[in-house]
Amino acid sequence: MTGTMIFDPLIPLAVLWLVASLAAIAVGLALWRRLPGWWLRALSGLALLLALANPAIQRENREALSDIVLVVVDESASQRIGIRPDQNAAALANITDELSRQPNTEMRTVTLRDGEGDLGTTLMTAVSEALAEEPNARVAGIIMVTDGRLHDLERAPDLPAPLHAVLTGTPDDWDRRLTVSNAPAFAILGEEVTLTLKIEDQGAAPQAETVPLSISVDGEAPFTVTVPIGEDISLPLQLPHGGMNVLQFTIPAAEGELTDRNNAAVVQINGVRDRLRVLLVSGEPHPGERTWRNLLKSDASVDLVHFTILRPPEKRDGVPVNELSLIAFPTRELFLEKIDDFDLIIFDRYRRRGILPNSYLENIRNYVEQGGAVLVSSGPEYGSADSIYRSPLGDILPGAPTARVFEEGFVPQITDLGARHPVTEGLDLLAPNPEGDGPGWGRWFRLVDVLVPDAATTVMSGIEDRPLLTLNRIGEGRVSLIASDHSWLWDRGYEGGGPQLELLRRLAHWMMKEPELEEEALWVEPTGQTMRIIRRTLEDTTGDVTITHPDGTETILQLEEVSPGRFETLWDAPEIGLYRLTDGDQSAVIALGPKAPREFEETIASAEALEPLIDSTLGGALRVSDGDLSIRSVRAGRPAAGRGWIGITPRGAYRTADISITPLLPAWAFLLVAALLMVGAWLREGRR
Repeated sequence: MTGTMIFDPLIPLAVLWLVASLAAIAVGLALWRRLPGWWLRALSGLALLLALANPAIQRENREALSDIVLVVVDESASQRIGIRPDQNAAALANITDELSRQPNTEMRTVTLRDGEGDLGTTLMTAVSEALAEEPNARVAGIIMVTDGRLHDLERAPDLPAPLHAVLTGTPDDWDRRLTVSNAPAFAILGEEVTLTLKIEDQGAAPQAETVPLSISVDGEAPFTVTVPIGEDISLPLQLPHGGMNVLQFTIPAAEGELTDRNNAAVVQINGVRDRLRVLLVSGEPHPGERTWRNLLKSDASVDLVHFTILRPPEKRDGVPVNELSLIAFPTRELFLEKIDDFDLIIFDRYRRRGILPNSYLENIRNYVEQGGAVLVSSGPEYGSADSIYRSPLGDILPGAPTARVFEEGFVPQITDLGARHPVTEGLDLLAPNPEGDGPGWGRWFRLVDVLVPDAATTVMSGIEDRPLLTLNRIGEGRVSLIASDHSWLWDRGYEGGGPQLELLRRLAHWMMKEPELEEEALWVEPTGQTMRIIRRTLEDTTGDVTITHPDGTETILQLEEVSPGRFETLWDAPEIGLYRLTDGDQSAVIALGPKAPREFEETIASAEALEPLIDSTLGGALRVSDGDLSIRSVRAGRPAAGRGWIGITPRGAYRTADISITPLLPAWAFLLVAALLMVGAWLREGRR
């Protein structure tokens, strides 16, 4: 119980000060006049002032509160390597035992685990949240069991008590890590891209100058190069294909190394084509020729070379072919010397006229077999004796003409297989009238009858389900055939038109082997740590997908068909890292998270980052490996750490249970005292 003098004036404070001033003046006059009872007058005035101030004694009945010590245990990923989990448990048991011996002291334990994403160790966030739940006046100390590697130092709160770090690990720990400091998100196919890597040792590492570095692309068999340690390494690479390329860099784990979790880095680079180089050869003037040219020129990423044979086929005047143009048709240069520079060759209503000899056409066939692409847009000439099919190209074209040409209106249809093929999948949804009967686009009025080989795929059909658009793979290359020259009617908007531009774009990208337009493909679209696994196939069913985790464990998932030929499922990955997926036929790799987890950028235990906070609170840093520590009570403002011990500062916090207020004297007693003093002054001065 404690007592305190308080005042509760009976009059306003300003009036009380006025009365005090008048009393002081009166006493001053008595002194000036040298009255012998001046001091009695002063005491009587003071008694009157005390009566007006109404003094009282306030007594509080207090209950002592216990001190609180916050113990933050770091169980993030970097604390789960080596012997650190055992050290965490031993340190927590030691601290618990020591605090149990401290009188009037409670322990609050906070466990910090990995958060979402790649935030790293948010140690200060955990301390801030723990302090927010406790009254600062009761916090006597903060003890952190950690490796000292945190990533939110800027969020450190004002600390009301000494901060101590109990470090895991051992002084002879060492680690080797691989980092990628420069890796572009996009790269142009066919051009070199330079990545910058570095391999460095931390801690008490043994002497080494070089280390083997394994490089793998899309999970394929790796190749190995020897690289120096401690130096920036410039690594030039060419991407093997368009779309996402997953590159994995790995160094072997060394004996005695703390962890191998930072011995690998994964980089994802999207391969894009600089420009699509297209050679368009128009065999004769017709309404669709300008449409082809406009469609190709409308795409800024297309480099177009266009040659048109303006001589009508029915004109016979005996003029030699080599004299039919002002500029000689550079056939040798285009079809022999620079044919490999083109990504796509389009023959638009082309017929054999002797301009391209069979040796050149045979070279085009070889170009396709070695990875090139040829698109034939055919008209009536395709079924004639001058047909391009009746040349060396006939061995690769996906349709043999029967010489029949249908001249009647029909609406192009997507075949059952075409509904599953990426070139025509969902194309009807882009039609001008997708809600009506049929595909919802305009008619064409010519169809060349062709016979399709078994190896080819028919994705669109015309009159009586006859092939209209067929595709085929020849060797490393691809070919396609449009058995009509009336696709330009869609571009002109006849009867509403149709999605000719989108059809041509998909067709060209399929022929360029873009991954997103492959018929058989397995890929992943990640969102955070959630995977959308997608399998496209021309089959009616697909097998289960086996996912191999970064730690080697496996998960088997079943996909559901969401549209014709497209199977999907969602799956939440348990951790960041490189995942491999396969269904037996197709495979894919995907990297979740950063190039390397932030938790493993620095793994050697150190209190360096925490030293400013520790020093400002007079705390200390000790190692678990040095043995058990002891905890002492120290006064605030004194050093709270020493050799083998740390200190807490008792706060003496309390809670007020009851308050009582008792007047110092009753009012009449003050008045009586004042009256007696005034009478005494009168008697003393009167006797004199």
